Amino acid sequence: MNRASENASQVSASFAPGPVALAALILVAALTRLLPHPPNFSPVEAIALFGGAYFASRTWAVLVPLAGMFISDLVLGAVMGGTYFEYFATPSFWVVYACIALTSLMGFGLRGKVTAPRVLGYSLAGSVLFFLLSNFGVWLSAQMVPNYPACTTGLVPCYVQALPFFQWTVLGTLFYSALLFGGFALLRRHVPALRAQTV
Repeated sequence: MNRASENASQVSASFAPGPVALAALILVAALTRLLPHPPNFSPVEAIALFGGAYFASRTWAVLVPLAGMFISDLVLGAVMGGTYFEYFATPSFWVVYACIALTSLMGFGLRGKVTAPRVLGYSLAGSVLFFLLSNFGVWLSAQMVPNYPACTTGLVPCYVQALPFFQWTVLGTLFYSALLFGGFALLRRHVPALRAQTV
């Protein structure tokens, strides 16, 4: 074997398709936020659970979902105009990102134990976590939202007014969890390199 072939073999051996596949799925899911959707019907919690469940590197398991969310926020800001970027300076922004990080950590509990009932349970738990933390951030920032005036009157009224949005959070998390976990399960059947418990 000549040196060029040897170098090519080393590159091929060191290339790990798993993290690339996971990051691509997370980014594509995050960018679906650009599509028309009901309020709070989003992939945010699903991508965090998915990253936590499958990235072998715990650091990447947290950072990649955060990066996917941030990229989608930048694109939304570019599409929607300057007013969207004002959101970046609010407590809500930081609370949502903290929630993503916490949900990624929660996803560690799925490592090597991904089953439909467990994904369902974790998706529901993640939805509750997002509901509690994100609305706390809205109340903390006293951010006025159309048809959501209670955010300036008190924390409990803020949560009560948010209840109609909670159903969409749950449905969105379940939908995207099914797509991500189910789609990755199908992909693993055809790509042996992805069959390890974490990649």
